[in-house]
Amino acid sequence: MKSTSPVSRQAATSQVSRQAARLVAGSPAIAEAHFRAEALPYHPRLRPDGWLNLGTAENRLVQDLHTGPPRPLTARDTRYAPLHGTPELRAHLARHLTAPGERPVDPEDLVVVAGATAALDVVATALCDPGDAIVVPTPCYGAFDTDLGGRSGARLLLAPPDDEDGHGLSVRAVDRTLAEARRDGVDVRAVALASPANPTGEVHPPAQLRELAEVAAHHGVDVVADEIYAGSVFGPRPFTGLRTVAADPARVHTVWGFAKDFGLPGFKAGVLHTTDPEIRAAARALAYFAPVSTHTQAHLTTLLADPARVHAFLAENSRRLGASYARAAALLDAFGIPYAPAQAGCSIWADLGAHLPRPGFAGERALWREILDRTHVSILPGEAFHAPRPGWFRVCHSLDAALVEEALTRLGRLLTGKAEKGARRDDPRHTTGPARPLV
Repeated sequence: MKSTSPVSRQAATSQVSRQAARLVAGSPAIAEAHFRAEALPYHPRLRPDGWLNLGTAENRLVQDLHTGPPRPLTARDTRYAPLHGTPELRAHLARHLTAPGERPVDPEDLVVVAGATAALDVVATALCDPGDAIVVPTPCYGAFDTDLGGRSGARLLLAPPDDEDGHGLSVRAVDRTLAEARRDGVDVRAVALASPANPTGEVHPPAQLRELAEVAAHHGVDVVADEIYAGSVFGPRPFTGLRTVAADPARVHTVWGFAKDFGLPGFKAGVLHTTDPEIRAAARALAYFAPVSTHTQAHLTTLLADPARVHAFLAENSRRLGASYARAAALLDAFGIPYAPAQAGCSIWADLGAHLPRPGFAGERALWREILDRTHVSILPGEAFHAPRPGWFRVCHSLDAALVEEALTRLGRLLTGKAEKGARRDDPRHTTGPARPLV
């Protein structure tokens, strides 16, 4: 019998595990589009045909507010610290995350890890075995598939809104999806949502969040609340933490981070808040794989040390986000592009459905590719957010106003030109000229 050499065996099979191959295949479109757009950025003089990235929800409006000399490195900053967060940072985070008039957050209930992505991964891995399910109302944050399921092996069960709910949270759809899963013998462990919502920028009212918590409790599942935009509300409705309206806060696990409210995505610092002792113990163990550097934690401790300064910072953040949203919305209005009004976050949920070259999500993908290739503007298609209907795109606005204007002007001119070509095809007498440049 002829033996098979190690080399031939290796050549015949993949060198990575099935889980690793699944993670590679499931890389979020959000990340891929981001790095493509950032590789050759626009500059009005040096690269006028460069890329403009309105696909990544980075808050670049508050970088100038991080003033003062850099904190010097100390000996303590170079040593090991508790892997779930230093006591000092968790104490300041507890104060920051305590809602007015509510019971103070216990620092022992906080697990600090390398970003909100890591916090979502940690809580999903603590809750779920491979094959378990998490119900997610849609449209939803586009990286939930990877963040919640990449390592845990959980699968998402989508709960699209009913037609009368538009793009908003549909508790009725969540209830229906949970009931169908139970009927089919699917083990659902949690409902997960972003609040405020991403990509729509909706701020959920307290009664709706309370109803969602009641539905989850009725079905015996936990709730994972991604509240990364809690301090980025600029509309009239104030933010409500889901824990504050749930009958049993121990069944609610909250994720927050410094990326959006403080404009520090590169610091990769997030936190999981859970009062369930078993989930907390599991999360602390999993933090071993995603700790935040002690120097970064020391810097963030200093950042949160003065509550009055934090309050002023977040107030200015909200003001700037509101002004940025208003400018972007005015540009969309000028080009006749419909959108869903937002109250929070870094983006606008825009309706480009009238410009799809063909029906369905295949048409949406074709339009996305055309926008990328012809305008060098990166926005993200609704399919990446599990939108229930094709034609919607997430357009981020939280960067320099001149860059947003350039990007939306390019987009508007492309879509206006497409509409005019269609009109001329329908009516040979149509002679409308190009759209007035918005400069």
